Amino acid sequence: MADLPRKLVAEALGTALLLATVVGSGIMGERLAGGNVAVALLANTVATGAGLVALILTFGPISGAHFNAAVTLAMAARGELPRAHALPYLAAQAVGAFAGVAAAHVMFGEPLFEASQHARAGFSQLFSEFVATFTLLTVIWNVVRTRPSAVPYAVGATITAAYWFTASTSFANPTVTFARAATNTFAGIRPADAPGFVFAQLLGAAAATALSSWLAPSPEVAS
Repeated sequence: MADLPRKLVAEALGTALLLATVVGSGIMGERLAGGNVAVALLANTVATGAGLVALILTFGPISGAHFNAAVTLAMAARGELPRAHALPYLAAQAVGAFAGVAAAHVMFGEPLFEASQHARAGFSQLFSEFVATFTLLTVIWNVVRTRPSAVPYAVGATITAAYWFTASTSFANPTVTFARAATNTFAGIRPADAPGFVFAQLLGAAAATALSSWLAPSPEVAS
């Protein structure tokens, strides 16, 4: 089993590459779409879903490939991750996320960091984030129990679909949300809107974890 430093490097690097994918594909899509937002979103969606599958396959055997504070907190709450590892995981993800934004900006000639002006406010946006994160965690908990080898594909498919069935385009990730507040590009979110997203995401993760614990209890507590 990989030791903690290796797990933290995997989480930081995986999260960095995820953010580089999300932000970079958003910039590329917007530049090539000629003002067609649907085309830009489609490009952003495909790149993100495909990138997630590849990154989870790559880093899953090392760290579990969380790349997401909500997943880490839920795993720690259910005892799937040692609680002493939760804070280091969160720190590694945060460092990686902002590094990924910076990498995307450098590749496309943008300022290293720039506060987003992209408004994502209102109840519909917050409820979308609750639903997106609830869906993601429900998929993770139940697929990991029944077909663990399919988790990368299930997660990639879930995020790909949720880009289009939610009004918020499915951030579903507190770590990603705060990092995307530092990019004034297609994938950005205003810093003022980020805390509401994170609160809704944590609620969605908690609800999914509680429900999945009842729907598919651990073998030792199943009746």
